[in-house]
Amino acid sequence: MTMTFTSTSPEETLAMGRRFAAYLTAGDIVLLSGRLGSGKTLFVQGVAEGLGITEPVTSPTFIIARIYRDGFLPLVHADAYRLSSFAEFEDLELVDEAYDGVLMIEWGDSIQDAVGDDHITIHIEIEGTDRRISLQPAGSWCTRDLEMLT
Repeated sequence: MTMTFTSTSPEETLAMGRRFAAYLTAGDIVLLSGRLGSGKTLFVQGVAEGLGITEPVTSPTFIIARIYRDGFLPLVHADAYRLSSFAEFEDLELVDEAYDGVLMIEWGDSIQDAVGDDHITIHIEIEGTDRRISLQPAGSWCTRDLEMLT
């Protein structure tokens, strides 16, 4: 079941990320998709705030992954944009790296088949000045009551 929300400002996108953080548990995988500049990193910044991470969260595009360990749960923030294959993703061992925390992957739709069936996909679309944020749960995510995000 896909759920869709509208964000009318960067502050709302951050706030949604903060609220989403409350649903996260160790081992969770979150795939983010959307055009360049749609707000994927901004959403992750909100999640990081919600997890109590105090370090500045920046895009991992050029280094593939950043790890933040100072929150309630560790956060592995990855970017699959520059990866050319599933094998490259698997060689990074990011799923293992995030076993005790959360793995959030920007451009994650490109490696969806490499992470298994238990994940949530968050797609962010630009609509004028607004953002449409769609959540598509799979596996154990289907049993979580995500309605509280509104």
